[in-house]
Amino acid sequence: MEQQALVFALIGILGIGAQWIAWRTGWPAIALMLAAGVLAGPVTGLVVPEHTFGELLEPMVSVAVALILFEGGLSLNFRELRKTEGAVMRLMVIGVPLGWVLGSVACYYVAGLVWPVAILFAGILVVTGPTVVIPLLRQSNVAARPRAILKWEAIVNDPLGALCAVITYEYLRRADEGGTLLSVIASLLAAAAVAGLIGYAVARAIAWAFPRGHVPEYLKAPVLLVAVIATFVLSNTIQQETGLLAVTVMGVAIANMHLDSLRDIHPFKENVTVLLISGVFVLLSASLELDVLRQFEWRFLAFLVALLFLVRPATVLLALAFSKIPWNERLLVAWIAPRGVVAVAVSGLFALRLDQLGYGDGSILVTLSFAVVTATIVAHGFSIRHVARWLKVTGAVQKGLLIVGSTPWSLSLARQLRSLELPVMIADTSWQRLSLPRQAGIATYHGEILAESTEERLDLTQFQVLVATTENEAYNALVCSEFAPDFGRDSVYQLGGSGDDEDHRSLPEALRGRAMFASGHGVEEIMDREAQGWAFRKTRISEQFAFSDAQAALADEADMLFVLRKDGRIRFFTHASRPTPQSGDVIVSYGPSRHGEGDGSRQTQKKEANA
Repeated sequence: MEQQALVFALIGILGIGAQWIAWRTGWPAIALMLAAGVLAGPVTGLVVPEHTFGELLEPMVSVAVALILFEGGLSLNFRELRKTEGAVMRLMVIGVPLGWVLGSVACYYVAGLVWPVAILFAGILVVTGPTVVIPLLRQSNVAARPRAILKWEAIVNDPLGALCAVITYEYLRRADEGGTLLSVIASLLAAAAVAGLIGYAVARAIAWAFPRGHVPEYLKAPVLLVAVIATFVLSNTIQQETGLLAVTVMGVAIANMHLDSLRDIHPFKENVTVLLISGVFVLLSASLELDVLRQFEWRFLAFLVALLFLVRPATVLLALAFSKIPWNERLLVAWIAPRGVVAVAVSGLFALRLDQLGYGDGSILVTLSFAVVTATIVAHGFSIRHVARWLKVTGAVQKGLLIVGSTPWSLSLARQLRSLELPVMIADTSWQRLSLPRQAGIATYHGEILAESTEERLDLTQFQVLVATTENEAYNALVCSEFAPDFGRDSVYQLGGSGDDEDHRSLPEALRGRAMFASGHGVEEIMDREAQGWAFRKTRISEQFAFSDAQAALADEADMLFVLRKDGRIRFFTHASRPTPQSGDVIVSYGPSRHGEGDGSRQTQKKEANA
């Protein structure tokens, strides 16, 4: 028992540690988790999942994959699907069968597998998988449409790949009993339809029960998790490997029923998914045996090359032929196809079953599946940023600020940001209030930022920070609270929120964004100072002109607003956070004009120039 607890703790440390290192370095998290598992398992022997968990290992991994797929399904909105110009449907209807055929040919002629095993393994390889694609997209700057195509394909194709493998296995199993391919396909399609109906029925039940108060708030997340596991197990009981399809349908259905109740548990399910992805990858890579690696042959390397540079590109380019997707986006989708948890888990499962049917090549599937996963994760994980940049399929190179509320002060802030070459947009419900930003050439968004349609009309991925500056501090707090899960709690800021007056104390700290300025100035204070002619001033820190010099150069009444790091990140000075600028950073402060200059005194400017 103690050993199992230690292994659980070590898996958590390795998985989350790899995610943290990826966040700090920008390296692909999946590659780091894979390396951590290999080091902990076959290299050092600290984690041996088969000995620690025994027969529970397979169901543990299966349930974890089901929960990951369900959470991925919850992120699939049909409005986003419409933006893909039919590409996802083409990749499902044309791409999956085409990839299966081309993969089978490569498995037989290049990898040297016998036809039955080649066809089964090629069916597994049509998957890409959200466990690898979503972390890659999170760490890259891919444009909105190819990002949506890759995400939808990864989540939808996972259960389809498992079904392709099941069709092949069931045909091989029933061949001696006189079963035909048509009868096998018909029975499995019927089972898949039943699984889909089960997933949809459970989704409808949740959509009916949650809004009507039949489930208390504190039980909604547990009920949802149990419902996913029950749906997965029930569908697999009817037909093995249809559970993934059921939970995917369930997730997509719930996502498009627009349940307000799910917004409150969104952070919880995301956290669970991060933990599961980390744990599953460490577990599976730790399960790899060195003896299995020694079975790797040079022809397998040729197979990996064929898979990366022939099978996947041909599948995508043929499936998207004559579509409205631009060529550069097609090429990006044709290159990015990392395999992950499902490919390894399903391959290991069918390797045992094929051995039982007398196909000796079944054991090679474990070696090949890990080789495919490693090669695709390394190749695609380390290249996605460079390929996207080369093909010009990236979002904004420099992520900017979204300012909610058009006021004289927010317009001055936007102008200052633009002078720093930072993208900035002002959002407001009033077309009239947006007239001055439009005249100044600043990007604007006209509409209610909290409306559901905003998600469809405005791409939030182009911003790193949100600043709420309307004249209503309670509304500012609401905006920050709403968008905190998207931007991060430390990247949503508002005017006011930490002062001593009654209005500030009426709102709990947890409901507000970070208060701009260390003293937490309220809206009225800022408006008064703007009317008095206060202005922004930028100061670059260098070896000769340190942070202490910048502080000394400020007027007594002035406040530092934010620091722009050399890498383009923005950190505001707040009542709770005071970043320390380094050489090369730029500080923006707000204070009274001196000698008619809004950018500091001539003496200070001269000192900075000399620095």
